[in-house]
Amino acid sequence: MKLSYYPGCTLKSHARNFDESTVASMARLGVEVKELDRWNCCGTVHGLASDDLMHRMAPITNLIRVKEESANAFMTSCAMCYNTLKRANQAVRADADALSTINDFLSLENTKYTGDVEVLHLLEILRDQVGFEKITSLVKRPLKGLRVACYYGCLLVRPESVAIDDVENPTVMEKLVTALGATPVRFPLKTECCGAYHTVGQPELIADRTNRILGNAYDGAADVVVVSCPLCAYNLDHRQQEARRIYSDFHPLPVLYFTQLMSIALGCDNAVLCFDLHHVDPQPALAGLGLV
Repeated sequence: MKLSYYPGCTLKSHARNFDESTVASMARLGVEVKELDRWNCCGTVHGLASDDLMHRMAPITNLIRVKEESANAFMTSCAMCYNTLKRANQAVRADADALSTINDFLSLENTKYTGDVEVLHLLEILRDQVGFEKITSLVKRPLKGLRVACYYGCLLVRPESVAIDDVENPTVMEKLVTALGATPVRFPLKTECCGAYHTVGQPELIADRTNRILGNAYDGAADVVVVSCPLCAYNLDHRQQEARRIYSDFHPLPVLYFTQLMSIALGCDNAVLCFDLHHVDPQPALAGLGLV
């Protein structure tokens, strides 16, 4: 299987652990991910105004890049990129005039966009195309004994039109970590917002969210928390220092991308894990179970 792959900006900088573990683990599953040529920033946040066509330009340009490579679908690992690209795609599919205006504006492009590209998240590929049974069959180092809190945040399940799973109780990540040999824990706050960009101007607000969300994972006896969004990863990992300063009963927890757990279980080179990018080092929790 070969898939067009959109990494997004952060996966090429602060979230290299997400990018490298995505590519390495998919290769172990027999899936070649080909990074799109000339991809650009997705735009980061979906413009909510119906006439805000300027914020559609960046995501639609990426969909044109997919068509230039003669593909009709592509996948991304980043929840934020997925949400932005998917919602822009839905918006122009539903508004022919807007799509015509965007194509006219992008008149230097050789390819016109007609709404015929599918935006997929990696978790959808794993569930619907690879299959959890196949994943289990390829596991070399089962994550036995590892208790995992699966954190979805907002962007994989809201709004409902782009949700990759049940909005109230998604389970695709739990099924994945089970296929890898780990144990998902009960985690009622798995779709709670991390606070997103408030981390820039209101770090204490984020510390409160981090304390609440990770406290809920800790109460479920989680060893680690897994995520699919670099901004969620930053807020839940790097803001633990602020949470510890404010809340005396705060318990730190390692935060990883789900693809890092895949890479460990599938026997990928440890170099793709890039543990040096983590604020809370996951290695003690993993080493205690003989996983690194």
